[in-house]
Amino acid sequence: MRQEPNRAGEMAAFVRVVEHGGFARAGHVLGLSPSAVSRLITRLEQRLGATLLRRSTRKLALTPEGEQFHARALTILAEIDLAEREIGGARLPSGRIRINSSMSYVAHVLADILPDFLARYPDISLEIIQTDRVADLLKDGSDIAIRAGELPASSLVARSLGETPLVVVAAPSWIERNGMPVDADALSARDRLGFAYARASGDWLRPGESAPARVRVSDGEGIRRLALAGVASARLAEFTVRSAIASRQLIVLPTKTTPTRQEPFHAVYVGQSGQLPARIRVLLDYLAISGRVDRPFRG
Repeated sequence: MRQEPNRAGEMAAFVRVVEHGGFARAGHVLGLSPSAVSRLITRLEQRLGATLLRRSTRKLALTPEGEQFHARALTILAEIDLAEREIGGARLPSGRIRINSSMSYVAHVLADILPDFLARYPDISLEIIQTDRVADLLKDGSDIAIRAGELPASSLVARSLGETPLVVVAAPSWIERNGMPVDADALSARDRLGFAYARASGDWLRPGESAPARVRVSDGEGIRRLALAGVASARLAEFTVRSAIASRQLIVLPTKTTPTRQEPFHAVYVGQSGQLPARIRVLLDYLAISGRVDRPFRG
């Protein structure tokens, strides 16, 4: 007799591979060998008739079909989990979650999605610490840190919140005073706003470019506000300036000689996902769906 595929199991294995960046770490969380996880993914791809992951000796990458399936899988698995808790009469997660996040992410993502999350989980309370400096979760007592940039190797585990382009913008008043730069070379010669914390080096448009910013600020939201005021140009995450660009409060400046840089965002936490308290797990699942920095702009 032909065995029916375990669709939810294959989907969960795929999500864990993407979450942990490989078969071995996903297998550790799932209690399976790397070869068993690999077979599940291969069987899923064969059944779908599509390649979901590009495999190399160094890393895995999602194909366009994989990105689409991953987004849908996250939603489906979260709905399955919620349905099981509701029908089983399980008590909704409760307790306090301490979040360490940049001001930009709080202002432009969390502010929009938290009302829905808090309505779903009325027994969860949040404490949000706003800072752009790199957080030590154990020292600070934070449950989750939301951070931009490539993650260094550590004992922490990360959930991807997507990637956002970095765009160079300036207010119309700044352009009136300084003229529209024609390319990256002209732009690099002008005054700029920069970050005043350790993770952001002197890089501006090119790696290693160390011309100092005339004004430096300790958080991205402060830089955005100064750019809006016409103080100088700034390079910022696209999701933080979408509405200002749409309303022409900020203008995207030309960087033709420099490829657009993508900046990844992650929700970082201590421990393994299978051992997390329910209150933290449901927030991580929610952020992975609704808290992505590459979600469509609604205007």
